Amino acid sequence: PPGAEDAARAFYLEHLGFTEIDKPPLLQPRGGAWFRLGDIELHAGVDPDFSPAAKAHPGFVWDDIDELATRLAAADYEFNGDDKIEDRRRFDTHDPFGNRLEFVDYVDNCPSKT
Repeated sequence: PPGAEDAARAFYLEHLGFTEIDKPPLLQPRGGAWFRLGDIELHAGVDPDFSPAAKAHPGFVWDDIDELATRLAAADYEFNGDDKIEDRRRFDTHDPFGNRLEFVDYVDNCPSKT
C-alpha cells in the first residue's frame, strides 16, 4: 500500500534478514523498496489500489526454516506448516500487508534440490 515502505523494511530487513538495495534513480519516485538476500532479489512496489495476494505467492528455499519460524513467532507473525508435499518441510506466513509467503526446506534426498 502507499506509504508502507517502513513496514516492508521492518519485515524484510529485521525479520527475514534481507538487505535493502538502491532502486534505479528513474524508479525511485514511484516509491517502494528493493531487497536482496543471497541470490534472491525482491521488489516491493506501491499500488494505490493494493489488495494482498492471499493465494498466489513466492516460495523461498530457506536454509533453516525452524530458526525462521522461531524468529517470526517471536515477532508475533502467525504461520502454518504442512507435510502435504513429500520431501519438503514448509510453512507459509503473511507479510505485514497480508501477502502470502511460503518457506521451504528441502530434505537431502529430494530430487529437486540443487
